[in-house]
Amino acid sequence: MLDLAAKILSAKGPCIFATGQAGFVVKSSSGQLLAIDLYLSNCVERVEGHKGFKRLLPEILSPFELTFNVIICTHPHLDHFDIDAVPEMVSKGSKMYCSVDCEKLVHQLQMEYYNDSIAYIKPGNRSSEGDFELLFVNCDHGTGAPDAVGVVVKVDGKTIYEVGDSRLRLDRAAEIPMPLDVLISPINGMYGNMNSVETAKLAEALRPSITIPCHYGMFASHGGDLKHFYEVMNEKHLPALIMRQGEQYRLERTQ
Repeated sequence: MLDLAAKILSAKGPCIFATGQAGFVVKSSSGQLLAIDLYLSNCVERVEGHKGFKRLLPEILSPFELTFNVIICTHPHLDHFDIDAVPEMVSKGSKMYCSVDCEKLVHQLQMEYYNDSIAYIKPGNRSSEGDFELLFVNCDHGTGAPDAVGVVVKVDGKTIYEVGDSRLRLDRAAEIPMPLDVLISPINGMYGNMNSVETAKLAEALRPSITIPCHYGMFASHGGDLKHFYEVMNEKHLPALIMRQGEQYRLERTQ
């Protein structure tokens, strides 16, 4: 079986790979790579100091294995800004976009050398980076990460919305460009995140071609009920894909 890095490099884009927790890799048809909230290490347990944050999913990708054109960290929680992986990934020449409250981590990690490659973003900011068009949008992750963002990625004519860590905010649904090809949303219902029912409500409002759940399986303390998600989406006749760690979802290219 190919390891994940080799699988990503050999894959024909546009496509999406799930890496676990809230981490996804997007590949364009020309081979450019975008990373969103990759959690590749076990730094959360080390920093938090208790087994509720022990990594339960295998480490399937090293920060040394791939060079990303774009890295996105939606907020400074360590399962989204991996302090053991992000410095290594950025050191390879990647452009990093991170919420403004990530600046403290950048300073702590002595990453100022890469300041020209780091952009601190707020909701409403837009950018084009290679094959990727980026729109950063509001999310509501509470007082623990008040500047957290979600991101809409357009690549090869397809639109992907990664909600980020957020409560359900249907009042902000109009901010999301339509039509939507992929919705990626948390289902753990803890730490200021939506649960399965709330993600289904968001899918009903946005009507994506497919909804992909995230934020489950990595930590015992984080929750996330895949069976409930599966049942709710089926009951509402909403298309969904529960991705295995390392699984690829192929997007059909639109001219």
